[in-house]
Parts: sequence; C-alpha cells; structure tokens
Amino acid sequence: CGIIGKTSLTTALCYSTPTGFTEGAGLLPDGLNAAVGETAMFTTTLSPTEKPFQSVNWAFNFSKTIIIVTNSENTIGPEYEGRITFFPSTASLEFRSLTLNDTGEYAVSIKLNEKVSNVSVTSSSTDLVEFSGSVSLSCSASGSSLSFLWLNGSSEVTASDRVQLTDGGSSLTIINVTRFDQGPFRCSVSSPVSTGTSDPVNLSISYGPENINLILSPPQGYFAVGSDISLTCSVGSRPPAQFNWFLNGDQLPDTGSELRLMNVHMSQSGNYSCQAFNSKTLRSQTSQPSAITVLGKCNLLVIIISGR
Repeated sequence: CGIIGKTSLTTALCYSTPTGFTEGAGLLPDGLNAAVGETAMFTTTLSPTEKPFQSVNWAFNFSKTIIIVTNSENTIGPEYEGRITFFPSTASLEFRSLTLNDTGEYAVSIKLNEKVSNVSVTSSSTDLVEFSGSVSLSCSASGSSLSFLWLNGSSEVTASDRVQLTDGGSSLTIINVTRFDQGPFRCSVSSPVSTGTSDPVNLSISYGPENINLILSPPQGYFAVGSDISLTCSVGSRPPAQFNWFLNGDQLPDTGSELRLMNVHMSQSGNYSCQAFNSKTLRSQTSQPSAITVLGKCNLLVIIISGR
C-alpha cells in the first residue's frame, strides 16, 4: 500500500493518485511561501521510523523527478543535485537556494512496507527413500521486500552440493536426501518491518536395513538337549524391517526379530542367520551365521571338561 501527499508554493493543484495508493490527507502542509534564495522544508506528518519505506518519489509539476528512493538507493534529478536533503525516517524533503522556477506543485508518493503474513510451505513430496530421492520445498508469503531463511530444526539451511536455494531463497531443493533431512523444516520470512515463520513440514525418509546384528542367548555355542535358546536380530531401518530366519541356508517358517528354540534336540544344530527386509527401500541385509550345537548331556560334559 502507499500514500500520496501534495503541496504547492503558490497553488493547490490536484495530483492524480497511482493505482494501489491512497490520498494522504494532511500528509503535507496545504501550501508554502518562500523567497528566492531561501530554504523550504516539506515536512510530512509521518511518525519517524527506523525501517526504510519501500519507495519514496518526490516530483515537481507532475512530471519532473526531484528524488526517487528505493531500497535505500537515491536517484536525484540533475537540477536538484546539491539543493535538497532527504530525511529517510519521515520522507521529508529540505529544498535550498530557491529560484522563481521552483514555483509550482510538489507531490510525494510513498509506498509503505507491508508486514509479513500468510507464510506457508509446500513440498513436492513427503515420503522419500534415502540416497535415491529428491525433494523441493517452496515458501510463499504476503508482504513487501521479502527475504527468506530456511531452518531444519534449529539449524539454518545453507546451499551445498546437495542443497539448492533458488527464486530469491524462497525455494529449497535437496538432492539425494538422507535421514538427517527429515526436518522439521520451517521458512522464516522477513521484511523491513516484521518477520513471520511457517508451520513445520516433516519429511518421512526411509532407510536401511543396515548394521544387522545377531545375538545368541545364552551366549555359548554348545547346548544340552532340552535347553531353551533365544536368537535376537537387530537392525537400523525405517520403517521397521521384516525378518526371516535361516538354518544352514534353508528358510524357517519363523518371522519376527526374535527366534526362540524351546526344548531343543540335536537335529536343531546348525548355522542360524537372520535376514532383514525393508518394504519401502526394497533393500535387505543378512547377518553373519551363528553356530549352535546341541549335544547329549554326556557329550556336553566331555566338552566342558576338555575346555577346562
């Protein structure tokens, strides 16, 4: 949004209002009188602010540019170099060394900075597989002179070989996502007058299975007939892996992360292994085999004695 103010050294001519601007009643004095060689001060009624206006345009007699201020950059008309001073906190203008040719209509148009609002993030996908998927996040917001900052949790997201920031920072693309890219992602948007932050967006990134480990309990290789044995398979996986069990390479009907052998007999001796499968990544991993030998009590006693 913006406002228009007008004043004249001699007359009160009308000044057309640009689209999107409103008439700034009382923004400038109704008229000023000054003598040749004197100084005139066009003082606005705006409250001083440390935040810059989005743009300020002072003009003489509708068409002649006195000064244009945009993003703290000043463009001064050649006839006014060294004769004016602009006050950025109120958009006021001091005019020095007046001549008869300076008689006429003066107007200022001011475009105000809008507060940040309606900050939101959209994602091209939220269900991805580690190392084989990419995602694009887009941040949108209302306001003026916007700048964008991305956060993953409490950490700022910066550009890298895998991370691209485009469209003035409003778009974030992550290539070959990893589990550490799950978020929550937030977009922080700032303008010269305010800041807004989006709701969090979380990504579901599947990975694994990896680091499979087979644990035998009790942790011994020889067991007496009738013993109870437990084998537990652990693995890193998202979503949780599915498990299959093998004896000497042949698949057993058992599933789940734990295999219980109750009241074992000698025919159950052999090399046991587990295999983990992730239905999202379509990857699997098999453990190293764990040898189990089931002996009669006399044979087991001989082994124990020999071991001593």
